[in-house]
Amino acid sequence: MDIRLATRGSDLALRQAASVKERLSNRRRSVELVEVETEGDRIEDELIHRLGRTGAFVRALDERVLDGDCDAAVHSMKDMPTEFPEGLVVAGVPDRAAPNDVLVTPDGTALADMPEGATIGTGSLRRRAQLLAEHPGLTVEPVRGNVDTRVEKLLAPHVQDEHERRTEMVENGELERGAVEEWFEGLSEIERRAAERDTDTRYDALVMAEAGLDRAGLLHHLDTESLATDTFVPAPGQGAIAVTAADASVIEAVRDIDHPRTRVETTVERTVLGELNGGCIAPIGVHAVVQGQHVHTVAQVLGPDGEESVRETRDLPVEDHANAAAAFAADLADRGADELVEAARERADE
Repeated sequence: MDIRLATRGSDLALRQAASVKERLSNRRRSVELVEVETEGDRIEDELIHRLGRTGAFVRALDERVLDGDCDAAVHSMKDMPTEFPEGLVVAGVPDRAAPNDVLVTPDGTALADMPEGATIGTGSLRRRAQLLAEHPGLTVEPVRGNVDTRVEKLLAPHVQDEHERRTEMVENGELERGAVEEWFEGLSEIERRAAERDTDTRYDALVMAEAGLDRAGLLHHLDTESLATDTFVPAPGQGAIAVTAADASVIEAVRDIDHPRTRVETTVERTVLGELNGGCIAPIGVHAVVQGQHVHTVAQVLGPDGEESVRETRDLPVEDHANAAAAFAADLADRGADELVEAARERADE
């Protein structure tokens, strides 16, 4: 059996798709990756939450599956809408990578030590609201681009400043000639690329998903601080990969890579998100962890500036996790989460 896997063409997406290909490939099955350009890849000047409202990173891939041009599609689960086209299912969910966010800095500064007015970059409504809720003195600015691009935007002014400082030291006789070239050669590849990048905003830090940095091969080349999942509650499905399919034989084949624990955890998270009808328009975090016979779940819905929030923790039964998650979402709505979601919707429509 041959399987054609649709994927976005970004480096991170191709790495994710390659991991799925490796899991699916065997002597009786060959897998081919098919790169597909999505609306999110074409539109460079829109923030992620606006693109996400229409499934901009997902729809084009799934359409190729439904049209029969590809057999399955590989997605970052957190990008996926909670409503699916008829006939399409999540056929496989491999074991999840780290679900948490990290603070990325040029110099290892911790979030608690960020000075008043420090500029933090993120394209996520959720991360913005969580940052302002915990540290209202910060300045949170949007940042767009794939993982590599965002990191380069962070590092660029800092690498360029250091280059200028060392150049002046050579001119003043404080460093030997050739020292700047030697320093530059010792930089990591992404630091060298950052040195050539023009930027409009000088960021002191970024908040990003640990899984994305790890899959992109950057995590161990950067100064990062892991952010606690009970405070910076991750996006539903963060760190997980989903493989969608429509044909029964393909669905059966993809089930080989399904990871039961990850399937349960992400089902809980996405059920809460779907029941709240928040999509990508509202700052919503949901994090679920299977613990024995229960799924320990933290949910957080915030106002856009983090001034208001509804947060609750609950242990849901594994044997009825989907229904229990829906009931949990209903309770959150009754406590005011639905009002925060509606306010976010009205703001997004302005």
